[in-house]
Amino acid sequence: MRRRDRSLTKLSQLLSDGSYPTQSRLPPERELASQLGLSRSALREGLELLEAEGRIWRHVGKGTFVGERPVAGSVDLNLLSEMTNPEEVIEVRLLFEPLIASLAALRATPAEIAHMEHLLEKGEAARDAVAWERWDAALHRAVAQAARNKLLMAIFDAFNGMRRQAAWGKLRGMALTADRLSLYRAHHREYVAAIADRDGPRAELAMRRHLQMVRDNMLGQTAMRPDPVPPRLNAAAKVRRAPAEKRVGGTG
Repeated sequence: MRRRDRSLTKLSQLLSDGSYPTQSRLPPERELASQLGLSRSALREGLELLEAEGRIWRHVGKGTFVGERPVAGSVDLNLLSEMTNPEEVIEVRLLFEPLIASLAALRATPAEIAHMEHLLEKGEAARDAVAWERWDAALHRAVAQAARNKLLMAIFDAFNGMRRQAAWGKLRGMALTADRLSLYRAHHREYVAAIADRDGPRAELAMRRHLQMVRDNMLGQTAMRPDPVPPRLNAAAKVRRAPAEKRVGGTG
């Protein structure tokens, strides 16, 4: 195993075992390298990869922290979680994320599109619900960053952070089946392709359809508010309506 891959594997295991929750600070590099049995240079390579994936962030003079970099002045998520619920979060996502996808189609750089495609591949390769949720969140955030609107980014980080709350995780875990996961992956390909094609209206529509299906699957509203399925997904949609669905492993 290459030095970089070994470092990334050990750091990923450290982040996934629950020892360092979101926004907690990791030990100093010297201590962390000793703890993981890595050289300082190998540790730095692994940390750089994690930072590029949005799984850690760094503040000069303060250290390295777990999770996505918080937006300055953002609302405390623990306080916000007591004021809202998953249904309201999805409602806000439906209001803002289609617009964000449309702006990303106009403003994303080639490098940002390449990064979205990289995250798309990571999501395609995810073997369980926990891994899928991580890459799914990273992809949606990459789209938001490409929109280049600081206010929208702050709003996005506020509601996207709610995905880490227990109520969201429980609903997502119950709703995420193998067949639905296949459809979600197809949705991701749809809106990333639209962004790459610089087609704002198509990106907006694809994102809206995706979030409508997420809403219906999580909140059990499919029968009440059926939404159209993108033309290229019609065949796959038959799978979603099958009487029995196999649940994906993990809690989501």
